[in-house]
Amino acid sequence: MTMTSTAKAPEATVLSARRREPGRPSRFRPGAGKQLQGGPFAYIALAVVGIGSLLPLYWTLVAASHTQDEVLATTPPFLPGGRLPHNLDAAWNQAHLGKAIVNSFVVAGCITAATLFFCTLAGYAFAKMRFRGRGALMTGVIATLTIPPQLSVVPLFMMMSDIGWGGQLESVIFPTLVSAFGVFFMRQYLSEALPYELVEAAKIDGANNFRIVLSVVLPVARPAMMVLGMLTFVQAWNDFFWPYLALNQQNPTLQVALGQLSASYTPDQSIVMAGALISTLPLLVVFVVFGKQIVGGIMSGAVKG
Repeated sequence: MTMTSTAKAPEATVLSARRREPGRPSRFRPGAGKQLQGGPFAYIALAVVGIGSLLPLYWTLVAASHTQDEVLATTPPFLPGGRLPHNLDAAWNQAHLGKAIVNSFVVAGCITAATLFFCTLAGYAFAKMRFRGRGALMTGVIATLTIPPQLSVVPLFMMMSDIGWGGQLESVIFPTLVSAFGVFFMRQYLSEALPYELVEAAKIDGANNFRIVLSVVLPVARPAMMVLGMLTFVQAWNDFFWPYLALNQQNPTLQVALGQLSASYTPDQSIVMAGALISTLPLLVVFVVFGKQIVGGIMSGAVKG
């Protein structure tokens, strides 16, 4: 008993001395885990950024609620006027925005759903599956991001015409069912957020690849899918270049219909602004409805049990 106590004493002395060393780095710094508080400069910077972000939307509202002469005056108005209902009705009827909004929802919804499905599957395959040529294929996917989309317009237009989809919504939906950015984004997220142990445990339990994706991959990938879905929906909703070439005036998306408002020789800027305001409102509604879910998904993905 005496020898045992004597042997343990130096170890305890060394450990206590190490704990008392003033220069020894500590894993737990004072104040770690506490919420940081911003000073006056932070609040001023946030206020400036917020006002700058809302200023274009506010000016659109002001311009849409006045006449063109008032908007183009030397001293433009700074407060909303009373012609907003008239201008909204004129923009709605002149550009046939009802059908255009429905077409935009169909196009953006289909593109978003397909992008989430295919990019999540491809991202999981590149992140956690081992197969020959994986690195070369991923390099090829990333390399497509360097190709300007304008280079593929002519062959893509000829292909859609040969299929018989000229002027149809299918010509806008099918070329963008999957994106290289989405594959890269999901691959990077799943590489860090999805442990190999979860996949191996599911395989030991007898789950096939489809079951693994449904029960393991999708719950883990939910935060990234929400962010990718929002980015894809906004991009598809605001896309103008390819829909303008692929569709006609009888079957337009919202951005193509808005282009018709400003296509005349002397367009009415107040009506054009009213149409732009109509095109912005659905995006605001989507963000308000799904914004909390996106933030909540990101926060839940950042917390590890």
